[in-house]
Amino acid sequence: MKTSNDGHTTENVIDLFTGRPYSSRDDARIIRLSPELDGLEMLYSNEVSGDKYFSLKVLCWALRADGEVVGLVPWLDDIIACPEIRDPLNGTFEGYYDPGIDELFVEPPIHKIVELETAAEYYDYQCENPDDTVQEIPDTIGTHAVLSDSGFRSLTLQEVVSWRLYNDGTVYGMLIDEEKVESTPVLPGDACLYPAQSNKHFKYFFQHHIANKIKSEDPEALAAISMLVDESN
Repeated sequence: MKTSNDGHTTENVIDLFTGRPYSSRDDARIIRLSPELDGLEMLYSNEVSGDKYFSLKVLCWALRADGEVVGLVPWLDDIIACPEIRDPLNGTFEGYYDPGIDELFVEPPIHKIVELETAAEYYDYQCENPDDTVQEIPDTIGTHAVLSDSGFRSLTLQEVVSWRLYNDGTVYGMLIDEEKVESTPVLPGDACLYPAQSNKHFKYFFQHHIANKIKSEDPEALAAISMLVDESN
């Protein structure tokens, strides 16, 4: 039985956000990423959708320290494992979807599991600091970050260039600091990139089709933004 420093057991303590035992949170740390390049998607539903499913493109696959592999998607103000999605309408993960063959499945593809396990064994980095960069992959699904001042009086949409994995297992979407650009195109790892989540005006991530609707002032997209604003307040 595992105990904390104060002598209390932690195996029976459950993290409300992930549903995992508190003692296993470090085991859930992400140690390796693999981009999704074949267009696989995550399907989800919510409490008001009835039998209707919604889809989001999977950004990448992640290997956790405990050996589990999960798909990752940009979700509201973070990047999150598909089975752990949460939203204001009680979004529920329904599975992974291959639109090319119209197949729904729950477990990650075996070829991605093998790729991640092999890469993690080969690239066995020994990092000293939590904020050391372990890996950086390009954004392949057109993710945009929504930046806004207080009160959402104005919105700015900025493309996410890449996703950076740090030694502590966190993953950040990287944006361009235009004042630090020295050459173009800006590529993953460039010194002008900074984490979106560190910008005080950062609000949400959206994939390109939603971002384009926001740019064109689509009524449904703006209504969705308004709902998120109401929830955040």
